[in-house]
Amino acid sequence: MPRRRYHWEAHTICSRRGEFTLGPMTIISGDPFGLFQFPRKIAATSSIIVYPPTIPIYRFAAPMGTLSGGEAVRRRAHFVTTNASGVRDYQPGDSFNRIHWRSTARKDRLLVKEFELDPLADVWIFLDLSRQSLVERPQAKADTNGNMFAPPPNLPPSTEEYAITIAASISQYFVNRGRALGFVTYSPHREIVQPDRGPRQLTRILEILAVARSETELSLQQMLVLEANYLTRGTTLVIVTASQDESWATEAHTLSRRGIRVICVLIDPWSFGAAAQNISHLAQMVESAVQLLTLFARTTI
Repeated sequence: MPRRRYHWEAHTICSRRGEFTLGPMTIISGDPFGLFQFPRKIAATSSIIVYPPTIPIYRFAAPMGTLSGGEAVRRRAHFVTTNASGVRDYQPGDSFNRIHWRSTARKDRLLVKEFELDPLADVWIFLDLSRQSLVERPQAKADTNGNMFAPPPNLPPSTEEYAITIAASISQYFVNRGRALGFVTYSPHREIVQPDRGPRQLTRILEILAVARSETELSLQQMLVLEANYLTRGTTLVIVTASQDESWATEAHTLSRRGIRVICVLIDPWSFGAAAQNISHLAQMVESAVQLLTLFARTTI
């Protein structure tokens, strides 16, 4: 019908992370018999970012944390922390969820809670996306009849995808618990997010992970040397890697001697088709050099 407005909506499941461009678009209309066609090209484009999937984590190794003591603990924080210090009179702009209702009822005036800086140390995630540690299987296999069939509807059989999903899930875990979280990776360019709290911090990390690729020549051992110098005592460092190189354990041992707690999520590269190697021996070597909580991630393909 002429002079009418029509709507068209398309819904789909985004199964691949990344940044994609939508448009330009060509619209073709015509008469009911298909004799005449009137194409019109719409040059407008837009982009969409598909975040990597996350898996709910209900329990993870608790960060060690240390009391900073002195004036450092008594500094006020403008955000909500787990360390409440007292109450004060309500000021315009204060959030209603900070009102202390018992004190308000007792004093007959609005009082809000004051918070101090969290005495627990920051949490950092170091994601290894080096080219040397990348192991992946083909996306499709052939059955006995020669027909091709797709893998099960889960993560692609690649250490890159598993590492990114693990990093995203751990980031979500600590952000949901109100911890100050920092993030470092090379994908292949240097990407660093300074420690912060809140959903915006998780969004920054997911945007990096959405387009990350294992294309850097920088090894995990080199990344630890370059990026771990500014980590302070009491910091919890979570390393996500599928590297079979044992040299990075020496650097992790040095960090542990500085009072940094190191947690390693070790992805089993052999289950992705890497050259046969005793991954248990690698884990034992790492744990003997550093007091690590070593977790395993294996492909289900």
